[in-house]
Amino acid sequence: MALQEASAVAIADGYAQATRSPALVNVHTSAGISNTMSNIMTAAMNHTPLIVTAGNQTRDMLLMEPWLTNVEPEMLTKPWAKWSYQPVRAADVPAAFMRAYAIAVQPPAGPVFLSIPLDDWEQPAASTPVLRSVATQIGPDPERIADFARRLSGAKNPVLIYGSSIARGDGWAQAVTLAEKLGAPVWAAPSSERPPFPENHPQYRGGLPFAIGPLADRLAGHDVGIVIGAPVFRYYPYVAGEYLPEGMALLHVTDDPAEAGKAPVGDSLLCDAVLALEGLIERVVDRAPSKPAEVNPHRMAPHPAPLVGDPGEVMTALELFETIRSVVPDATVLMEESPSNIAELHTAWPIEEPDSFYTAASGSLGWTLPASVGVALAERDSGRNRPVVVMIGDGSFHYAIQALGTAAAHRLPILYVVPRNGEYAILKAFAELEDTPGVPGLDLPSLDFVALGEGYGCAAERAETVTEVQVAVKAALDRSGPTVLEVPILPTVPPLL
Repeated sequence: MALQEASAVAIADGYAQATRSPALVNVHTSAGISNTMSNIMTAAMNHTPLIVTAGNQTRDMLLMEPWLTNVEPEMLTKPWAKWSYQPVRAADVPAAFMRAYAIAVQPPAGPVFLSIPLDDWEQPAASTPVLRSVATQIGPDPERIADFARRLSGAKNPVLIYGSSIARGDGWAQAVTLAEKLGAPVWAAPSSERPPFPENHPQYRGGLPFAIGPLADRLAGHDVGIVIGAPVFRYYPYVAGEYLPEGMALLHVTDDPAEAGKAPVGDSLLCDAVLALEGLIERVVDRAPSKPAEVNPHRMAPHPAPLVGDPGEVMTALELFETIRSVVPDATVLMEESPSNIAELHTAWPIEEPDSFYTAASGSLGWTLPASVGVALAERDSGRNRPVVVMIGDGSFHYAIQALGTAAAHRLPILYVVPRNGEYAILKAFAELEDTPGVPGLDLPSLDFVALGEGYGCAAERAETVTEVQVAVKAALDRSGPTVLEVPILPTVPPLL
């Protein structure tokens, strides 16, 4: 149960990702499904298999469209639901669920939507639905993957660009094996929501920037690149340039035909990311390792952490994150929705184990706080029982704050850390990129996150020094329920690229 529908969808998304199983989430008619749309969009971009259901008005009244009717239910969740449907007959409801399941889990996995009129549940089913299995992986075309392997093997300076589908498919080991066999550097695709490769590996170079010109500049000098399990490419600000550096050919592996179709460059192969890795490992030739570069200190972030002066009375974001990392267990699950502090976070907290970092693929705020509830529930149900730490900006905190109530009700061991900079710094960064500094409305008023946390039944406190943070984090780890920790940090406007 959740206090708001968007939270319910994100909780289900986090649970489905952490368990690698589809989830079913029910929301309240048209008003409820409208509230969910941001997180249905995120679930679609996360490739999370969700069956989202909403009730509808009694069939006897549908023609009149009374309050809370799902008007045109097949269109209601477009374009993000893979399939939307309201059964024509009540008797078709069970079979509709079977079809919804099949579509949700088949690649590319994603959310589906069923609208169920209220009185359908009182009607007899036409028959018992036939349980059946469906494939969840697409295998490679033998000739195409052989050609990709030949081109990689014959390249003078190949480069690997890995995406989140590798993490979703539990393919870190295969990703490492291919990189080491080719001796090639590895980049994370722009804005990867889940790390596809260990960030402490000597061949890892970091995250590519999410703009056309800077991305091509970062890949200069390579003659063949391959993108596996990510779009080509996920851009955000428009910075003109060529899609690829001169002399570079691009190969693209994805299980999503739409993703392959919209790519502006690259020869594509429709295939599951992990199956493609395994196929390439079998076919590429061993190469002498490339000269290792120093590990990119900002890891998945597209830019380095900003330089700061001597430590002052107010902690920097980097100091905060380093302090927390020093006292939490190695097995901690990290989640993030603090976009202006990404570089500092990945500098202080490199992701070294699979399934230990989650964020939203869409860039839409309001996913991570409730999704952490789903991840923590999955940790409890699976018996892994890893603590969950969420870094969430003081702006992001408010988009789905109601999920704190669910975390408290289930007594989940989640630590919500609010790096309080008092501003929407990431939007200030965008404004500076567009040469429009001083945009109004980006400074946040005085907000009391301790009171907000306590109001939803969480333990909550404010810490201002390294020692206070260490004490507060250790206390949170010993607590059976969620904790909100507010920490003022030095405001900085990061570079967007």
